[in-house]
This record gives sequence, structure tokens and C-alpha cells, in this order.
Amino acid sequence: MKRANFWGPIVCGAAFCASSVVASSETLLVANQHDANLAMIDTASNKVIATIPVEGVTGHELAVSPDGKTAYVPIYGNAGVGRAGTDGSDISVIDLGSRKVVKKITFDHGVRPHCAVYDKNSGKLYVTTELDKSITIIDPKTLKIVGSVPTGQEQSHMLVLSKDGKRGYTANVGPGTVSVLDMVGKKTVTIIPISGNTQRISISRDGSMVFTADQKKPQLAVIDTATDKVKGWVELPGKGYGTASTLDGRWLLVTLRGDKKVAVVDLKSLEVAQTIDMPDGPSEVVISHDGKKAYVACNFANQVAVVEVGSWKVDGTIDAGKYADGMALVR
Repeated sequence: MKRANFWGPIVCGAAFCASSVVASSETLLVANQHDANLAMIDTASNKVIATIPVEGVTGHELAVSPDGKTAYVPIYGNAGVGRAGTDGSDISVIDLGSRKVVKKITFDHGVRPHCAVYDKNSGKLYVTTELDKSITIIDPKTLKIVGSVPTGQEQSHMLVLSKDGKRGYTANVGPGTVSVLDMVGKKTVTIIPISGNTQRISISRDGSMVFTADQKKPQLAVIDTATDKVKGWVELPGKGYGTASTLDGRWLLVTLRGDKKVAVVDLKSLEVAQTIDMPDGPSEVVISHDGKKAYVACNFANQVAVVEVGSWKVDGTIDAGKYADGMALVR
């Protein structure tokens, strides 16, 4: 089975893709929270070709192994971040060939595992474990927990890694901070204040900038990874949420969840160039391997919008499932 080349910085949900789950095109995997399943979508036809039930309340995010054979879906629980509810303690391991949950990784207590990231550098799977204020390290070969990295903050919800896997950055929602992590030394390097509340996180293609959205004001923090300080802000036409850089590193797509739009930010000027109308609740973005399309999960509409990169036109919508959220692409 031919292995694909890694196409950019490691981000939660935008996984490494190899394998031909569907030989003719990429397959988009979507975690549908309220359906408690994982949808497999053929991107050539924009149709759901299979749904894989996930026991319990399904995870919000997912990661895929470098060979494209296995998906990892953390089971967060039935609550929003920082809210009362059940505390998930499992990660479902899904064989994408047989389209079944084949194994589980189980914690000995509730940790609310949320964002999974597969690092090809270390060969390890990293998962945010909010209630432990940490990133848990898992060996995908044995499915054993082999260590952890403290974040020093509550609600470490999302994780992104530098291209070499040595640095990690978490968006800590309630504290409104970003933790900078030494993934090799397994320690917190520093904590960067952002706002009274922040959401989501991504890294630029060249690794020089990290982005996280202020949930108190319509602005996006831009962190300089050389200094681990906020170097500036992007003014947005609404409160931002998820972000993703285009393959060429020129543009940053920012979902404006409450405004049913995506903002296109010019990363040279750090200004919004235009906005794109979306179905209700745009949250997460992943970019196709050829860089020509962006897929935007729209939670409240139960859809994924397909955007043409460059022309910024919506090329259609996909009925994915109830509360379509975390995504990954395999080919």
C-alpha cells in the first residue's frame, strides 16, 4: 500500500493520509457528535459511503495513522468544555478497512480526552486529557499509555505540534491561555495569556506562527513561535473559532461560528481579505492534499461545506450527520 507524503504541520484532525480507503478519491472522515458515529465521505461524489457506530457519546475530534488504516476517536463525554456532564475515559480505535471499532484505549478514571494528534516524528499518539491538565502519550503499536506532558492549565482542549514534533501548543479554553510544551522533555515551557476565553489552535505552514481565537472579542491572536509571545492580532468581522492554513501558506481560513461565515486572512498583511457565507455553525477546517479544496464542518447545519481554495466559492455541501464536527482526510 503506497504511503502518502506528509503535507504540512501537524494539526488536530488534519491527519496523515496514506492508504486507499476509497481508491478513486480522498475519503473525508467526520465525527458526528449527536449521531455517535464516524461518517466516511467520498470526496469525488460528496456522498456518505459508510457510517461507523462509536459506542457511547462519540468524540469531537479524531486522528488517523500515517498508513491511513486506523482512526482514533477520543470519547469526550456528553458535555461542552468546562461544563457539567459525563467524563469520558476511552479512545475508540477504528479499523477503516473493516469499518469497525476493533479496540479501545481505556484510562483508569475520567479525563475527558478530546484532541488526538498522531506525530510521525516520534511515532506516538498524543491526546489532550483535560481533567488531568495534560497531554497523554500513547504508543499506537501497543495501545498503552507511555507518558504525559503537563500543560499547567485547565481545559487544555486542542493541541497542535510543530513540524518536527518537538513543540506543542494547547488552547486552554476557560483560562484563556496557550501552553507551550516541550514534547521531548515532557514539560511546560511557558504559558501565554490570550483572553478571558479562547478556542481552537493551529500553526502556520512554515511553523513561525500559532493562531488561536479570542472568544471575548472578534480578534485572532498571532503567536510568534520564536519568542513564544503574541506578536499581533487579526481583527475579524465576528468572533473566530477554528483555523487552518492553505497548503501554500498564503491564507488562513477562520471560521466565524456565530456569523455563518469563514474569513479569509492574508498571512502577509494579517488582514481579512474577504468572507465566505457558510451553513450554520462553521467550526473546523481541513485542507485537501492537493490544496484545492477546504472542507468546513458546520455543526448546527449537520453539514460539511466544500470551498474552492483561491476562488473562495462554495462548491457544494455534504449532509454528514448530526452535529458534524472533527474531521480528517485519508487517501
